[in-house]
Amino acid sequence: MEGPLSVLDDQPLPGLDGPITSSMRRTSTYSIHVTSDEDTALKALAEAVGGRMVAMITDEEVDKLHAERIKQWLSGHASKVQKIVLPPGETSKSLLTACHLLAQSDMRRRDILVAVGGGAIIDTTGWVASIYMRGISYINLPTTLLAQVDAAIGGKVAVNHDTAKNLIGAFYAPDLVVSCTSWLGTLDARQFRAGLAEAIKLAVISSTQLLAFIEQHLESLAALDRTCLQSLVHAASSIKCTLVERDPYEVDLRRTLNFGHTVGHAVETVTGYGPVLHGEAVAYGMAVAVRVAAARGVLPPAVAARIAGLLRAVGLPVLLGELRVAPAAEDVIVALDKVRQVRDGSLRFVLPTGIGSALIVDDVGHDEIRSALAAG
Repeated sequence: MEGPLSVLDDQPLPGLDGPITSSMRRTSTYSIHVTSDEDTALKALAEAVGGRMVAMITDEEVDKLHAERIKQWLSGHASKVQKIVLPPGETSKSLLTACHLLAQSDMRRRDILVAVGGGAIIDTTGWVASIYMRGISYINLPTTLLAQVDAAIGGKVAVNHDTAKNLIGAFYAPDLVVSCTSWLGTLDARQFRAGLAEAIKLAVISSTQLLAFIEQHLESLAALDRTCLQSLVHAASSIKCTLVERDPYEVDLRRTLNFGHTVGHAVETVTGYGPVLHGEAVAYGMAVAVRVAAARGVLPPAVAARIAGLLRAVGLPVLLGELRVAPAAEDVIVALDKVRQVRDGSLRFVLPTGIGSALIVDDVGHDEIRSALAAG
């Protein structure tokens, strides 16, 4: 602040008639830059940082691939850059890790966090930003396909708990997202497939054109073709923003984005957050939801076959035994029941009824779930 700020108030004494009503609303507007050129990405980052102090959060793998290089570049555009490196994977997405970050940081209220990594780093950094000093700025630099098409966008931030995935979280939007598709060139095939699962989810619930694009360009996408990847990330980012804007706090319409996540999160919880990648768990969860919808007669068999066929063509699991670590079906049901308890007895499933249409239901019973889990 430059100079003193003068504030003048003279509030009247209120009457004693009825309750006092208060209104608080926070609106967040941020840009998502999608580019295949790292120089363009870093220029957007520098402009947003604006000379402030930065705490960069990353993991050991991404540090070697990208983060150290980005830190060195950013040092010329920030007053100070502090880098905190975590172990890779979902095990770092925890309350313990969040407390560790808070203890290490010497950030001030107007400084900024920069998340460089995949979904676990972005979720954890965003949640820390939401609680530190009642909320500080953060920027997402997603380096995986899953993070670029999903995790970095929408402001849902959280850490995991033994009871359930993402149990401790908030809605807190970033200041900026910079998705550079050249960073995806370091992904292995398994990580690519896991990211594509989230793009397929988005296409099934909201876009016939996106689904057709994925089907038609599957070979080029798997080869990490930069033009195809940029088109995919740009389209998925735009579509997700549209879905989030109409329901930013997930009251109703945004819930279709949870397609595949009800069972997917339970699988991740049961297998200990790590052996099964998030995208793999979501792919299996989508297959389960598709089977429930088809069994109920709300999803035409041809559409069910199309969705399952695409997941198979990508190399994603659609059967319990195809998961990297296959939990017992009853263990998944127990995990779902724990979520049901947390949510006042309600367990919501997103059941597709076509491409771009879905039902959100809370009456899927144990027998239906058990049958869909054990299919194949």
